[in-house]
Amino acid sequence: MYMNEAHKVWLATSDRPIYLEPGMANRHGLIAGATGTGKTVTLKVLAESFSDMGVPVFLADIKGDVSGMCLPGCENKHIRRSIDTMGITGFDYTAYPVRFFDVYGKKGHPVRTTISEMGPELLSRLLGLNETQSGVLRIVFRIADDKGWLLIDLKDLRSMVQFVGDNAKEYKLTYGNISSQSVGAIQRALLQLEDEGGDIFFGEPALDIADWVDWAEDGRGVMNILECQELFQHPLLYATFLLWMLSELYEMLPEAGDLDKPKLAFFFDEAHLLFNDAPKALVEKVEQVVRLIRSKGVSVWFITQNPSDIPDSVLGQIGNRVQHALRAYTPNDQKALRAAARSFRVNPAFDTEEALQALGVGEALVSVLDEKGVPSIVEKANILPPRSSMSAAPEAEVKAAIQNSPLAQKYGEAVDRRSAYEILEEARQQETVREEETARQAAWEKEQKAREKELKAQQAAWEKEQRERERMYRQAAAPRRASTSTRRTTSTRTTSSRRKQDPLEKAINSAANTVGRELGKQIVRGLFGTFRK
Repeated sequence: MYMNEAHKVWLATSDRPIYLEPGMANRHGLIAGATGTGKTVTLKVLAESFSDMGVPVFLADIKGDVSGMCLPGCENKHIRRSIDTMGITGFDYTAYPVRFFDVYGKKGHPVRTTISEMGPELLSRLLGLNETQSGVLRIVFRIADDKGWLLIDLKDLRSMVQFVGDNAKEYKLTYGNISSQSVGAIQRALLQLEDEGGDIFFGEPALDIADWVDWAEDGRGVMNILECQELFQHPLLYATFLLWMLSELYEMLPEAGDLDKPKLAFFFDEAHLLFNDAPKALVEKVEQVVRLIRSKGVSVWFITQNPSDIPDSVLGQIGNRVQHALRAYTPNDQKALRAAARSFRVNPAFDTEEALQALGVGEALVSVLDEKGVPSIVEKANILPPRSSMSAAPEAEVKAAIQNSPLAQKYGEAVDRRSAYEILEEARQQETVREEETARQAAWEKEQKAREKELKAQQAAWEKEQRERERMYRQAAAPRRASTSTRRTTSTRTTSSRRKQDPLEKAINSAANTVGRELGKQIVRGLFGTFRK
């Protein structure tokens, strides 16, 4: 915001100005203090300072008042008193280049990520899985990676979990045990996340963190503000999402070493949520990211009510501290107060512990790293006033900023390309077609067998009837054969001309011929497949 000839950021004043060394800003920072003590003002002043230096900024807007940075501030008695008391000259109000983002896509560009990009570790944290269930989720991701299947949204993950569960025996020897209980627990957690609206966070186009590293035409760094009023209602989701962003920065940016100023300043408001009930493995990964991201040129600032909210392993990586007033109403509060006081280099001019309880709004104990990286002696100081608006930006201003942003077209429309869900759905459809074809073939074969069986039964019945008719014919014709033979010897006409049939013989022959013709018709119809349509 304000820089002297040595290019140091003017942050606050005590009996002298207190400057922040830009080259030491990537040693990270802490802004702490009870509610209403001025943390948001300090955040704004630092964010404006980085932007003025040409450093892009990311910050979360939990209460909605940070959005006013797109508008110039207004004169009031409190700011005027601060300007006069601190002896600030050349102070002017100004707006800053701002881009708005919103996970829900209502008050900013939609912020999306894919399931694959978030990874099993953070997703396990988000879903509240235990160690065994997290292990199964890691197997699911590994199988998807080995097959080259993208996991983009929740339906991809649900389909993949079901697929792995259905084929658990096949994958057991290669990837490890996959219990049905763990698969069921993961599916229930995914359903709960979807019911809470979590499915809106996963999709494409995914946020490209490189879009944060941008500058306005006047050279100031762009401020990327994430609208979090609705997101903050789900604290675990808020913390996980911001941690994913931080890890993406770490993966994306190249090694930079010690720079004259950071490449990006990242403000993590309500940072205690990141560590609440976090497993030890996750805290260790956060510590690793915080420690190593310094070499990528990223300045990380944790904003929380009490320094004790941050694990010591992470707190030890922080070199710049702005501590607003702390309250000590309970024994735990008093213990945290003493710990906060001991974290500063002692100033013989005052008692640090007493000073922490007596600080007014806008006052803070400040200790920053000098050009050699040594923490300065703690000083009681007044934080400079911000130059942008202290109020939330009107809705019309926010909409105009979103529409005029170069990112509006890039993130405006969601896309759903072919991924694990589509691949598995196609496989299931093909399997369904095969099953239906198999079922039709089996039904046709069963019908054919039934027809053949029926035809054979009819054939057997006809043959039996034929034999019975022949037997009856022979029995009926036997008594007459003798008299017929006698007449044949006395009458020459019966041997020289065709024998005449008596009525009984005619009837028997006529019946036999009729049965033969009917059986012939039935066999012909059966051969052409039209039997008994």
